[in-house]
Amino acid sequence: MPRKIVQTEAAPAAIGTYSQAVRIGNAVYLSGQIPLDPATMELVEGGMEIQIRRVFDNLKAVAAAAGASLDEIAKLNVFLTDLSHFPLVNQVMAEYFSEPYPARAAIGVAALPKGAEVEMDAILHITRD
Repeated sequence: MPRKIVQTEAAPAAIGTYSQAVRIGNAVYLSGQIPLDPATMELVEGGMEIQIRRVFDNLKAVAAAAGASLDEIAKLNVFLTDLSHFPLVNQVMAEYFSEPYPARAAIGVAALPKGAEVEMDAILHITRD
């Protein structure tokens, strides 16, 4: 199956040698998103909740560019530099997703690109053409 590169200006441009997402058939692999404002390419200011929302908004924009929605995410990976923020991730995630929720992992990491405190990537499955 051919690969289709997914790109949108509604999410931050890649800051390295990767694509925002790659679609192969009905599967879409979303690259990690940190809380970058797509217009400025700078980390959003404010507390952790604002950062988490920006990451979900970035994932949502890339999913939309692939012709999908967050509800079609099958697997979500959450990377946090401080796992004490995990309850806040759950709280915000409940506003962006509805049941049935995707499979998910939460991983504590020492550092993330650009000094971000949160990063998420996902795999989604498009259920329609």
